Amino acid sequence: MRSSLQKHASTSIFLAPYLIFFFTFIIIPVVVAILLSFTYFNAIEMPSFIGLANYVSVLTQDEVFMQRVLPNTLMFAVIVGPGGYILSFLLAWMLAQISKGPRTVLALIIYSPSMTAGIAMAVVWTIIFSGDQTGYLNSLLITIGVILEPVQWLQSPDHLMTIMIVVTLWGSMGVGFLAMLSGVLNINREIYEAGYIDGIKNRFQEIIYITIPSMKPQMLFGAVMAVVGTFQAGAIGVALSGANPTPQYAGQLMVNHLEDYGFIRYEMGYAAAISVLLLLFVYIFSKIAWRLFGEKDKE
Repeated sequence: MRSSLQKHASTSIFLAPYLIFFFTFIIIPVVVAILLSFTYFNAIEMPSFIGLANYVSVLTQDEVFMQRVLPNTLMFAVIVGPGGYILSFLLAWMLAQISKGPRTVLALIIYSPSMTAGIAMAVVWTIIFSGDQTGYLNSLLITIGVILEPVQWLQSPDHLMTIMIVVTLWGSMGVGFLAMLSGVLNINREIYEAGYIDGIKNRFQEIIYITIPSMKPQMLFGAVMAVVGTFQAGAIGVALSGANPTPQYAGQLMVNHLEDYGFIRYEMGYAAAISVLLLLFVYIFSKIAWRLFGEKDKE
């Protein structure tokens, strides 16, 4: 009994730092946000309980949220999430087919954009899509005769969302990509040999029947990271356009809407309700990823 207590005590000591940080920076903020979502709070006066009024307002009275923010967020998530996820897997699979030296160099090149701060990368892309004729894209298109005058790429509602998607995909090769690369490299080569003996005839069948089933944990991790990263990628639109809200709400995502009400208008209770809805979206999409790539319980 004493040795068992000592064992559990030592385990608790080692886990204590993680548990303290987890409860301080994850559990407590989530609980506080949920509680604040039922209140009116302007960051000056004490919160006053108003029940479900914030949620009713978001879903029935906030036309910007329902007509612009929610469609933008879903479109952005559907394109960038699966797009970045598939791209991560394909790049990881292709790198696994080459020798170690070139693979390491290319993996660092592909991964490096995700290590750079999003705001710093936005500066680079802002120069490329600058609205005057000194911008790289405008200069190129004018030189080859595609356009006659500069286009305001980052201020145009017709182009901002597309640019946001391109920039986010470019920088989406993060830890999910590394996890997939590790998963592909750690598959036993004998499984492939057995598969070809059993009738696999090409690389596509190899991917479908061997590679993906053999790296489901890495696929699940990559999917969850893609979901979380996609719904968090709201700063890019504001950084590119230089304004929150973005021009005509063309690039306005739920994160931007939350920051608009929380840190510009100081309607903290309303912003908390939006954050809870965002949390629900992340949870739902994560559950979908778990259903697709999680281990099935065996009867």
